[in-house]
Amino acid sequence: MATDESLSLSLQQKLRQRLSPVQVRFGQMLEMSGPEVEDEVRRALDDNPALEVAESQDDSLSGDFKESPEEMQMADYKSDEDVPYYRTHIKNRSDSEPYYEPLAADTSSTAMDALSVQLSEHALTERQLMLAMYIIGNLDDNGYLTRDVNSMAYDIESHTGVRVLPGEIKDVLETVRSLDPPGIGAVDLRECLLLQLKRMPKSDDVNLAVEILTHYFDLFALKHYERIVSSLGITDKRLRDAVNLIRTLNPKPASVFGVDPADDKRQHIVPDFYVETDGENLTLSLLNTIPELQIEETFRLTDDDERGMTPDSEASLFVKQKRGEAEELIQVLKMRQTTLFRTMSAILRLQRDFFINGDDESLIHPMILKDVAAITHDDLSVISRATSGKYVATQGGVFPLKMFFREHPKDESDIPARDAMAVIRELVDAEDKSRPLSDEAIMASLSERGFPIARRTVAKYRERLGIPVARLRREI
Repeated sequence: MATDESLSLSLQQKLRQRLSPVQVRFGQMLEMSGPEVEDEVRRALDDNPALEVAESQDDSLSGDFKESPEEMQMADYKSDEDVPYYRTHIKNRSDSEPYYEPLAADTSSTAMDALSVQLSEHALTERQLMLAMYIIGNLDDNGYLTRDVNSMAYDIESHTGVRVLPGEIKDVLETVRSLDPPGIGAVDLRECLLLQLKRMPKSDDVNLAVEILTHYFDLFALKHYERIVSSLGITDKRLRDAVNLIRTLNPKPASVFGVDPADDKRQHIVPDFYVETDGENLTLSLLNTIPELQIEETFRLTDDDERGMTPDSEASLFVKQKRGEAEELIQVLKMRQTTLFRTMSAILRLQRDFFINGDDESLIHPMILKDVAAITHDDLSVISRATSGKYVATQGGVFPLKMFFREHPKDESDIPARDAMAVIRELVDAEDKSRPLSDEAIMASLSERGFPIARRTVAKYRERLGIPVARLRREI
């Protein structure tokens, strides 16, 4: 019996959107803080010969006129009382420096000095001492080793011409790890904690803590305590004692040499904007600390013959590549500056009462990303990146842009988000730490108190408060 077979042709239309390399880099750079962008520009200037800092027009002026741009701007004010806040409180660089250099406590030199003194007490040869100092130079602010022994051996040979075997560095590394404070020279948190435990007097709690970190570190980090108890066949009390011992260890051993790097970063803020208030008038300034860039003169030529090159030669391709990278960076930087100014202008318009009336936080109006996007006509992701980690300086202080975003739950009660977050903080503080509340449980409690918000909103508010998920809040 024959069967009918038929062929069919169907036409489908799909719409795909792909980001160009410029858009991808723009998104990444928009999210960076000012100092991070400066570091990016520095690296580009060092790596790309087609890029250079544009010469100031003031340099071409003749005569003995030596007044700096800052001095010229300060001369515009009638008296010291008229000088804006940021002119006297935010500047911390010399007139000759093209970059904004944030002031920060230099703890690295203190750590280097302290460890060097301890090394002098060991019977090291000149070669071993050189290797030890190189290892110390590769410790980060927390005291962790940032390079492996093979990489360090290669670096030493390439920079000094001295052939060094990885085994030599490994032996000297053990000496560095014997220095105080315990944990110095570890490659990660697990090893840092183990180095500290191994320096302690032997005891049941120490042995159990070593066993947990050695074989069950992932379970410990995720607080899967039941699985650890089951695997080791121990009681909850023994596990609790071992965990409490681990919590007494220092995850950042180098912090004893000075200010905790994490605390230092929180205390030091570089504002991106300055808002000056004059009665009912607001003036927005973008605190641009990035130098104006341009293409280096020899790379501006478009004709290979003018450079004495043949088309498609290796040199010609190199020139085109570097010029293209430089042009892309210049374009991205201009886009970033324009977007930041446009975004802050919209925030200024929506939060005018806050800036006009003495920086009173109670005057901050409910505002979400969509409100800003409606004014700037940018995508929500652009607004989010433009406000992430950015700060504005006023006569009343320095404020994070994220502070101005005050949402309302989407319900009839129209309760401010900060009130809901206050209740979340109260619930978490009062919870049973052995059985912390899940987001669903918090959502149910909020609903009982007149805050009918969704679970994903609870998670968002919880993260904004810096509260980890229930699993990570659990205690034995």
